Amino acid sequence: MAINSAEIAGWDHAYSGKVRDLYTSPESPNRVLMVASDRVSAYDHLLEPPIPGKGELLTSLSVWWFSQLSGVANHLAPEAETAARVPANVASRSMLVKTLEMYPIECVVRGYLSGSGWVEYQKTQSVCGVGLPAGLADGDRLPEPIFTPAWKAPMGEHDENISFERTVEIVGLEAATALRDASLAIFREASAIAESRGVILADTKFEFGADPEDGGTLTLGDEVLTSDSSRYWDAALYATGDRTASFDKQIVRNWLSANWDGTGTPPVLPPEIVEQTAARYRELITRLTGE
Repeated sequence: MAINSAEIAGWDHAYSGKVRDLYTSPESPNRVLMVASDRVSAYDHLLEPPIPGKGELLTSLSVWWFSQLSGVANHLAPEAETAARVPANVASRSMLVKTLEMYPIECVVRGYLSGSGWVEYQKTQSVCGVGLPAGLADGDRLPEPIFTPAWKAPMGEHDENISFERTVEIVGLEAATALRDASLAIFREASAIAESRGVILADTKFEFGADPEDGGTLTLGDEVLTSDSSRYWDAALYATGDRTASFDKQIVRNWLSANWDGTGTPPVLPPEIVEQTAARYRELITRLTGE
């Protein structure tokens, strides 16, 4: 699937990731316009067709979470500035953000054992160097949330799961400790909010940067606690033993696993898979925000 970034009045296209397009402008040298697309990826491949409304839902959820996290500095520009600088045709799926000096660390926090963490646990009884009790099963709640960072590899390479000790080597002890402590604190606060709405936050990833406009304050950036960066489960179904009802693109992953051997170009997603995925994204934001 080719990435076609839209032209936006007053902004110059700077970069496209799998989901988001970034724009800069000489009129706003310390700002970046992040525009979320409807693109969907799985297993390092962009898929066809996109998920209708996905970009708007991801943006809305990020903005909502930023407003919920008490005392956490984030990269959103002031609302008045956003209203003045962001064109109306992309406003619903855009965030005008500060330029940060980003740390090359994906701050992954896990409250439950699942995904790549479960795979690693079966081999080593640990995740990213964090030892865990014996006898855990896929989807079990951990005794306490754990910080399992990843190093953000250069473009074109895969991110690498690393230990806290390796994080210290990359960014220094003070920054590594700040990243770990902030990530765990945010995860605990977000988990409590989600659980009060019948949703389990199993794991997520955060990205942080230093804000040069504010003396290098540790600042939460990128997207936050969205369906693309997090694993959410339905608490009621989890209580019955169903640990597969996630509010993300797991439907897409499952369909691909059953219909593609991983070689060549992925098949086109059938309409029912696209709609089921869109419905899960919509349901999550409704459950969390009530909107």
